[in-house]
Amino acid sequence: MARQKAYKENEVIEKATELFWRNGYESTSMSSLEKAMGINKFSIYSSFGSKQGVFLESLKCYKNKLQPLLTTLKESSKGKEAIKQFFYDFLIFSKENDIGKGCLLTNTSGELGAKGDALIRMKIFDFTEILKALFAEKLASDTHKSQERINKEATYLLIAKQGLSNASKIFDHKDLEAFIETTFENI
Repeated sequence: MARQKAYKENEVIEKATELFWRNGYESTSMSSLEKAMGINKFSIYSSFGSKQGVFLESLKCYKNKLQPLLTTLKESSKGKEAIKQFFYDFLIFSKENDIGKGCLLTNTSGELGAKGDALIRMKIFDFTEILKALFAEKLASDTHKSQERINKEATYLLIAKQGLSNASKIFDHKDLEAFIETTFENI
């Protein structure tokens, strides 16, 4: 008879997500995961296979947290203004805690760089491509722009969003609002 788990996977992944978000992938040890998740290493390995497995589940958890912002962006008919609102919504999302953690995906891509874990890098890249496609879709509402220009602006906005994520950990709200306004003056 299989032993029943004494924990709910979604609850322990939520705790792991917070830990990775605060400390980073590389700085998070198995013992710190064990402590934060409230389960032993055997249970972690049994349920998730490895630290990488826990992190990949944490990325899913994080994306679920972002989903309301993405849904609002996707459903908006306001073009460029919808993207600008996404930036403001994301700013609130990234600073909604005491430590101003920024974006888990941006933090991880900055931490791992080009030589980090290939699967994690691929998952982050896949997500950024989804966001870039949403930006391009909203920018396409301006029928005066070529597809080439739309693609360049979507890339620009994706990089600006990553910059906003990092800046949100340091700068005050007034400076961040100025950054957003200036970003959209250039589009």
